[in-house]
Amino acid sequence: MKRIIFTVTNDLNYDQRMQRIAGSLSAQGYQVLLVGRKRASSTILSTRTFQQKRLFCFFEKGFLFYAEYNLRLLAFLLLTRADIVCAIDLDTIMPCYFSSIIKKQKRVYDAHELFTEQAEIIHRPRVQKIWSQIEAFVLPRFPLGYTVNQFIADHFKTKYGVSYTVIRNMPLSYPLNGYASEGYILYQGAVNEGRCFESLIPAMQSVNAPLWICGTGSFMEQTRQLIQQYRLENKVFLNGMIAPDQLQTITQKAAIGLTLFSLYGLNQYQSLGNRFFDYMMAGIPQLCVNYPQYQKINLEHGFAHMIDEPDSISIARELNKMLSDRVLYRELQQNALKARSVLNWEQEELKLVAFYNQL
Repeated sequence: MKRIIFTVTNDLNYDQRMQRIAGSLSAQGYQVLLVGRKRASSTILSTRTFQQKRLFCFFEKGFLFYAEYNLRLLAFLLLTRADIVCAIDLDTIMPCYFSSIIKKQKRVYDAHELFTEQAEIIHRPRVQKIWSQIEAFVLPRFPLGYTVNQFIADHFKTKYGVSYTVIRNMPLSYPLNGYASEGYILYQGAVNEGRCFESLIPAMQSVNAPLWICGTGSFMEQTRQLIQQYRLENKVFLNGMIAPDQLQTITQKAAIGLTLFSLYGLNQYQSLGNRFFDYMMAGIPQLCVNYPQYQKINLEHGFAHMIDEPDSISIARELNKMLSDRVLYRELQQNALKARSVLNWEQEELKLVAFYNQL
């Protein structure tokens, strides 16, 4: 059997996307090894149908973390058998490149986003320059790859001459349990810069429902400060990282989901976030930014209430409208239930399997 190693910088227990990808390929007979990061706070790895390995680093963030992790990852790849190495996003691509050259392996790039256009990178010119130089060097040397939407595929084709397949990050289908809504608004995902927390938190002062935030990230401390600043400790709740099966239940019980990105950087404007489909699969309406990739899908399926300007006044107004307008709410809910039979991983994984089979 062919062996594929996937490399990420995440803690594997919470990476639903890679669990789906690795699980699908494992079911097709590939030997799959998913390599990620082990933190001091990491819990025991959940049992999967594929192999998993977490690398511990002394440094937790910043340049020293990336340098240490990449060196440890390169050493691991050089000592581990694989036919194919796949880098997930730009932060693990260099070890995969050098390993593939030294060991004559096939190499694949899985671009989940426009890494150099993230909000937390573009406002730091020196950091952006380094990542842009890495991308410019390595992308033309990764002719095999896939990404999450057509815009990113076209961007890479124009800039680097590579033709990447589009494999969207859809959730696995699952039966709905018919939970009664508990009335909270849900944000799930990374708590990072560019996710509109500066607008969302003050907006919650006048929204007629509590907010649950499920996730962590580099903007956590600022988010806590915003909650304290607006005295919303009893209305906005930080739940931290939630295991995927538990998060599935929490999502089904929510009244509304949030897919919000600030208009700051090409990555945010052309994003196609996982949560957009996760809310749909749970059958709940969502408030979503009216950016091109979301707009295109929503024009066809109509399960999201779109917002043009994600400022505090607009967010509060549109959330309250969704909570009070039962006709609108019911329409969005019914459209989500219809869309989940079409927009799911069972359909999308066919392209993933075809991609690896042709290698």
